[in-house]
Amino acid sequence: MLGNSSEYNNNGQTHHPRFLPKRIILLRHGESAGNIDGSAYTTTPDHKIPLTSQGIDQAKNAGCRIRQVISDSGERSNWKVYFYVSPYERTRSTLREIGRAFPKKRVIGVREECRVREQDFGNFQVAERMKAIKETRERFGRFYYRFPEGESAADVYDRVSSFLESLWRDIDMKRLQHDTSDELNLVIISHGLAIRVFLMKWFKWTAEQFEYLNNLGNCEFRVMQLGFSGEYSLAVHHTETEMLEWGLSPQMIADQKWRAHTSRGDWIEKCSWYLDTFFDQFADSDAEED
Repeated sequence: MLGNSSEYNNNGQTHHPRFLPKRIILLRHGESAGNIDGSAYTTTPDHKIPLTSQGIDQAKNAGCRIRQVISDSGERSNWKVYFYVSPYERTRSTLREIGRAFPKKRVIGVREECRVREQDFGNFQVAERMKAIKETRERFGRFYYRFPEGESAADVYDRVSSFLESLWRDIDMKRLQHDTSDELNLVIISHGLAIRVFLMKWFKWTAEQFEYLNNLGNCEFRVMQLGFSGEYSLAVHHTETEMLEWGLSPQMIADQKWRAHTSRGDWIEKCSWYLDTFFDQFADSDAEED
């Protein structure tokens, strides 16, 4: 069955169960013409950059791999999938190829979602100018640096946050599925930076932690899966070695493991990095000074 958690009113009484998707899978598009030749951006708008033939093959393969994940290698029979996709040509084409791995009866729906599009770098990009701009970004910081006529990662964070609010409303209103006996899986086909800020927002990572995160490869994906008592975690599906390779610190990985195995009723999030950052000199006792 789907994961579910009970909501409570102000008197602590159970209100109604929330049926949650079993997994939220975040996938970066396949290899695009811009990935292999940056000069493509000088003549073609970013949103029209197509996949390469290699990117098409990557997407087909990714569809098979995702189906293996959500069907537990064919062991599960009651799963369904709902897709969200960025409106860019390369993400739409990726979804088209991924879809070949799924029978129509397994796909509940698909929605184009502009808020998970690529970071805006401006309009047509001049190669030499972009090289200099990206070098400046590395010195300034990847999260806050805003491209001229474009966006910063912080700007992308804001619109992805808005998307997450809509996503939760869709889940609460049961707009994504009607048969609660089905295991619902959400697949979001997006871009490298948008996926990183999605995870940053979800898991409450700091701007400093974001700086250490590595970008996903083409058609690489991250699986957020419900843990023991209803918390999403990367540690259910992915190994500690994988998370280290992605740039998660040991502290962040410990948090993912806690989310995977926490007991019901122990849901106070343990983002200890906030305490360590802002309260590094706690008082030794509660006694008030005279």
